[in-house]
Amino acid sequence: MTKVEHMLKKRAKYHLGQVVRHRKHPFRGVVFDVDPEFSNTEEWYESIPEEARPAKGQPFYHLLAENDQSFYVAYVSEQNLMADYSGEPVDHPDIPDLFGAFTDGSYELHFQLN
Repeated sequence: MTKVEHMLKKRAKYHLGQVVRHRKHPFRGVVFDVDPEFSNTEEWYESIPEEARPAKGQPFYHLLAENDQSFYVAYVSEQNLMADYSGEPVDHPDIPDLFGAFTDGSYELHFQLN
């Protein structure tokens, strides 16, 4: 199966610009990219405790993330995310580079998709 065929068979639950939060850890973020399945390094995957490792065959999301202490980029499996309905924007400093206005829990895309 080609990557495109594989992508067509999997549907991401969350969309670009959507604000989400982690189910277990106290952070939230804005989706800026989606992989149809795990696409990070084996070293990264192996660094997760075995009992907490997510399945590789699900969408993984790249987030501009924030917690009470810092801003960073996070890579999170779909099973560990949930929609954030707080209505609060995310304050990550890179958001203006990728997104426009914040409306109804999502940021407008500020760039063209290929």
